[in-house]
Amino acid sequence: MHIRAAGAAFAILLTVQLVAPTKAAGQRASLAQLGWLAGCLEMRSGDRVVEEQRMAARGGSMLGMARTTIRKELGEYELTLIQEKAGNIIFEAHPSSQAIATFTATFAGPDSVVFAAPEHDYPQIVGYRRSGADSVVAWIDGKAGGQATRIEFPYRRVKCPGQEPSEDRATALPLPAGERRR
Repeated sequence: MHIRAAGAAFAILLTVQLVAPTKAAGQRASLAQLGWLAGCLEMRSGDRVVEEQRMAARGGSMLGMARTTIRKELGEYELTLIQEKAGNIIFEAHPSSQAIATFTATFAGPDSVVFAAPEHDYPQIVGYRRSGADSVVAWIDGKAGGQATRIEFPYRRVKCPGQEPSEDRATALPLPAGERRR
């Protein structure tokens, strides 16, 4: 997901979510709630393609990457890390040509997650919402130049590159010369 700009009425809802804790009635938010974020997503608009991939949770982390290509040229890219840290879920973004930004989950559930960093220049909010089995809407929101700005990324779920439909990946990998499968 890319750190850029556009939106407004939703800002009120997101401001309310900023004060909502990630722990509902004493429950601790965890990466297990965010399993729906794993996999590959894509958004196409003319010559512009935005792709986002995220690994499943393991070791208290979910690693991700995204890239935007325009007319087959790399426009921008981003590496992301979602991890559990000190009882919180943290989203760390490493966008191309920008400083690292760290956001803390203010809400995490089975179908959506909202991260906030009120001190960040823009965006101050990053969110993801599952929309059916094959779509995810991601957004960035906040104030840019004193104006409320929101951008949405309506992704559709796609097969990850190199992923075989029903083949066990461990048996699909070639073995070094002279080695046999056990």
